[in-house]
Amino acid sequence: MKNFIDDNWLIGNKTGVSLFHEVASSLPIIDFHNHINPHNLAENRCFENLAQIWVNEDPYKHRAMRICGIAEEEITGNASDLQKFYNWAETLPKTMGNPLFHWSALELKRVFGIDDLLNSSNAREIWDSCNEKLQQNEFSSRSLVSSFGSEILITSDDILDDLESHHSLHLSQFETQVLPSLRADSLVTFSKTNSKNWIEKLGTDTRVSINSLQDFLEAVKIRLDYFGESGCLFADHGLDAGFSYMPTSEEEASKIFKQLISEDYPIEMDLIRLKSFLLHFLGTEYGKRNWIMQLHIGAQRKTSSRLRKLAGAAGGFASIGNACDINSLTLFLDGLEQVGALPETILYTLNPTDNAAFASLTGSYTEDGIIGKIQFGPAWWYNDHEAGIRNHLSDLSSYGVLNSFIGMTTDSRSILSLSRHEYFRRILCDQIGAWAEAGKISNDTAMLTDLISNISYQNIKTKIQKRQGVCQK
Repeated sequence: MKNFIDDNWLIGNKTGVSLFHEVASSLPIIDFHNHINPHNLAENRCFENLAQIWVNEDPYKHRAMRICGIAEEEITGNASDLQKFYNWAETLPKTMGNPLFHWSALELKRVFGIDDLLNSSNAREIWDSCNEKLQQNEFSSRSLVSSFGSEILITSDDILDDLESHHSLHLSQFETQVLPSLRADSLVTFSKTNSKNWIEKLGTDTRVSINSLQDFLEAVKIRLDYFGESGCLFADHGLDAGFSYMPTSEEEASKIFKQLISEDYPIEMDLIRLKSFLLHFLGTEYGKRNWIMQLHIGAQRKTSSRLRKLAGAAGGFASIGNACDINSLTLFLDGLEQVGALPETILYTLNPTDNAAFASLTGSYTEDGIIGKIQFGPAWWYNDHEAGIRNHLSDLSSYGVLNSFIGMTTDSRSILSLSRHEYFRRILCDQIGAWAEAGKISNDTAMLTDLISNISYQNIKTKIQKRQGVCQK
């Protein structure tokens, strides 16, 4: 019987064991999309307790606790940190089969040296032990990031964020590069109650009086320039379930924008047209700046109105949405390619029925000299579990070129989630090793080493280095 989280955990073949221990395990981490708070890194925050660093801001855990009947007040409400931790300790043993069971045990073992599985009986002991360690310098935010072998972290930042924490980190002695990336959803999300105020704030921040679409685009370009000057190399859009794209002229978009900032609020179809125009505009701007565009597609965020009021828009109650409208996606990408402005793009899907389609799109838009211009991004959110990762690797290898894949990123708010790179690499090495030992691929050591190294580290490293070299000229 295999042990839980031993040296060869999740790896069931000798080739995979060798690939993990001799190749993957020692490679640095490049986490190219996460939601880690850069202020915590700039201040080198020491978290007061285990709930603050591990439970309070984790919507995965919140979701599991809700499913197990824990009251919302004791998940995201005013309950004490200790009570919230106890609730998680009660819930965790019930999550066997869910990636939370794997992740949580791995995080406790790698960060705090705890082999025991957290439960209600040992919760207080683990709480006290971890809290004592969290007060030590080697458990500060930066020290924890360094302990994982992190070379580059790329955070997700709204277009109006000041990025001062990134500037501070750039000037510090912190050995890990912490770069901003643009989360551009606020630019293409419209609200009858909030859009006018948000546009006014954009105008104030950029010192542009926004009375037309052209004024708006001028202000946006000022902020894009600021992000670029601050080291930004990636931009990201969440294209939620129901995403539709309708090619729209600037003249038509200008009329709709005028309505948006007046009392004559546009109808839904016109908002889709305006969003489509802005997506095209932004895509061309990313292309000009040689940024990589990320598209997170397929979340159904409008589920429980009750939980939205209690826990906020990102409170952990979203679900998998309908399959992507591939026609809309290809219209968007093709429109950019037609004007010579299609940036390198990473496609993520929340609905696993899109896997084959997204993997096949990696061969639909290519460019001479660029390896993997369109990427089928790593298994995302509800797909980021053992079976989901294996399915993703299988589909990408079947419909695309696995050796060009840029590998894992956490998409997480927690520093402790950086341990998921180990999780991914173990599964990757097991899958490749199994294929090799079954005679499905060559068992050539040099070829397999190259494959594991490229996916785990080198491919994304090369893309970032290329852009930073351009920035330094």
